[in-house]
Amino acid sequence: MALIATGGLITGHGIAAVLAAGAAAAQLGTAFLLCPEAGTSQAHREMIRRNAAPTALTRAFTGRTARGISNRFLREHTPHAPSAYPEIHHLTAPLRSAARAQGDADGFHMWAGQAYPLAQPTPAAELVLNLAADARDALQTAAERITTGDHHQQSRWR
Repeated sequence: MALIATGGLITGHGIAAVLAAGAAAAQLGTAFLLCPEAGTSQAHREMIRRNAAPTALTRAFTGRTARGISNRFLREHTPHAPSAYPEIHHLTAPLRSAARAQGDADGFHMWAGQAYPLAQPTPAAELVLNLAADARDALQTAAERITTGDHHQQSRWR
């Protein structure tokens, strides 16, 4: 069985860490939200760029727990949101669609992980290459520390 690490990963160093810990692969989501190819709405992109709000877990939009950037809808409806997917999803879909079409960032879900401020407006292919290179460099640096006998690092490991 292969373990795929997900959640909280947005940098090459994070990918290197989960691979070093034994994961077979890393799955990223939030890192791609600002890619030109992403279907992220303009209002959602602006909220990510502004980095003006924390994230929170909610069932308010769909009835299934997910993390999103905090907005009015999330704050007002999370405390009493039932766990009722897909019913809540179908109930709120017209409201969310209308808010998104109007660019009303307070009226629809803006899914994002806690590290969303690190997302970059980079084409997806370039982002993947950069993440892979950063992960490779981080793993190589760690391997060199182990094999060269870096005494400072070794004393920390004992």
